[in-house]
Amino acid sequence: MPQEKLTVALGEWLGEVRAARERGYTFFDWLSAVDESDREEDPGLDVVCHLLDPHPGPERDLRTLLLRTRVPLGVPLASLTGLFAGAAWHERETHEMFGQEFTGFDDGTGLGMRPLLLPDGFEGTPLRKSFVLAARATKPWPGGKEPGEGHSSTTRKSPSRRRVSAPGVPGPEWGPRPAKGDEP
Repeated sequence: MPQEKLTVALGEWLGEVRAARERGYTFFDWLSAVDESDREEDPGLDVVCHLLDPHPGPERDLRTLLLRTRVPLGVPLASLTGLFAGAAWHERETHEMFGQEFTGFDDGTGLGMRPLLLPDGFEGTPLRKSFVLAARATKPWPGGKEPGEGHSSTTRKSPSRRRVSAPGVPGPEWGPRPAKGDEP
């Protein structure tokens, strides 16, 4: 499967995706981002879009195209929803998980960008490198109860289940290990 890769300038994003569609890449596969904000030179998000040509011609090999553009933090990117209706879900997810804004976003509902996967009131962008995972240990998780926790103080704990740590919070076994010969 031959894959073409194309890095485009921020201002040429929409035009390049449109040109790719005109060249036969008419199947929108996915769109996401990669957080490159920790780079010293040219920090930001790499927004990546994967397109396919569903009619490859006589060679019968499926052609794919990976488009990438660097978006400085806080700068909006042109939405692809005018070219591919299926891009709406992916742009909403990228907005929610990375904080990337999209101009011209239209999913046909008139509701604009809104939460897609995270619970109401969730603060932060969980797929950004700056998102602190340790917040789970210091802030109540909006999800279900931990095993052994009930809805009232009168609920008895099940003796058959051990209490577990919250996901993302390392246990004490992750701490510094004794040097060889210092083990008890």
